[in-house]
Amino acid sequence: MEILFVAFYSYLCASVPFGLILTKIFFNKDIRKIGSGNIGATNVLRTGKKSLAFFTLLFDTSKGYIPVFITAEHFSELLYLSCILTLLGHIFPVWLKFKGGKGVATYLGILIALSLQLSFLFIFTWLLLLLIFKYSSISSIFASLTVLIVNFVRELAYPIISSISGQKIHTNFDNLSILLFIFFVLIIFTHKKNISNLKNKTEPKIKYR
Repeated sequence: MEILFVAFYSYLCASVPFGLILTKIFFNKDIRKIGSGNIGATNVLRTGKKSLAFFTLLFDTSKGYIPVFITAEHFSELLYLSCILTLLGHIFPVWLKFKGGKGVATYLGILIALSLQLSFLFIFTWLLLLLIFKYSSISSIFASLTVLIVNFVRELAYPIISSISGQKIHTNFDNLSILLFIFFVLIIFTHKKNISNLKNKTEPKIKYR
């Protein structure tokens, strides 16, 4: 019963399409018919409404954080299940015929609930690459890859440090790299069109003004 309950609220919470709802209410347009057609904050930014893009980012991040935080507090043994279903809820929302967003902001929300260190690393890497290349897709893919690699190296290093120091190092989450690898694969999947656009040099850059 607990598994069904966690799966239910994790998926449904993350499946709320805030980008679509906000642009419908305040812009009176369907975000799916603008720019890339994506419901995420990056495409909302293309409407010219920076405030809507900000709140889309905030809400999409929150819907990643909230269900995972609840699961971590009350159903910790089902934490990774909650994480996966939360991201899948955003990418494949039942309300939009399973055609959702790319999952980056929701991924960040999940990451914040799991590890502040890794979430700061993700944000720093994403912003740095965006400033250099001005492509949101490149920033998202390589930021998620960076988090995966750093955590994997960290997991490898802990047993070595423990054996040298003679003290066991306790970590918050075991085998987190497996979850981060699944997330990275999903991020690649949702950005497959962007990758094709990058190859064809048709990927739109982010404009700051």
